[in-house]
Amino acid sequence: MRLIVGISGSSGVIYGIRLLQFLSRREDIETHLVLTQSARMNIAIETDWTVADVEKLADVVHNNKNISANIASGSYRTSGMIVAPCSMKTLSGIVNSYSDNLLTRAADVVLKENRNLVLVPREAPLHLGHCELLVRACRLGAVIHPPSPAFYTQPKTVNDIIDQTVARLLDMFDVEMSELIRWQGNH
Repeated sequence: MRLIVGISGSSGVIYGIRLLQFLSRREDIETHLVLTQSARMNIAIETDWTVADVEKLADVVHNNKNISANIASGSYRTSGMIVAPCSMKTLSGIVNSYSDNLLTRAADVVLKENRNLVLVPREAPLHLGHCELLVRACRLGAVIHPPSPAFYTQPKTVNDIIDQTVARLLDMFDVEMSELIRWQGNH
């Protein structure tokens, strides 16, 4: 399986980083990473990670300016893409097919090829324009997956919350993660 991971410039880059950490343990999944310039900045602001260390987690790292990369073509087969986090700017580019960089072009390709596109918007509160973009993304076939914590898991740390969200993101691609705590019902 090939999976594209896009990390855009919204707060919450740890979701994309943790996603790459999980996927780096899987030999059956080839990851293609695209970082926006703002994501690179937020990695330094929000985490103890360096951009170089984040890039080492991926099998293939693409320059966001290289819109001639293999993932920019529908003939290059992937299982889809997760954009975590997905800034409103990136969401707008995807929804409006404004492919001026590789991240938005790869997402556009995923949509046009009817592959899974999962967007993790990190913005609050949302104004009407944001909501309309999210609705349009759904109509185009994207899955909107906000990083909403599941408290039935009784998380003890922030990492517990992040891991549960990332495991649920991977559920969208039928990738099982042992960290996922599934609801068992109220007995």
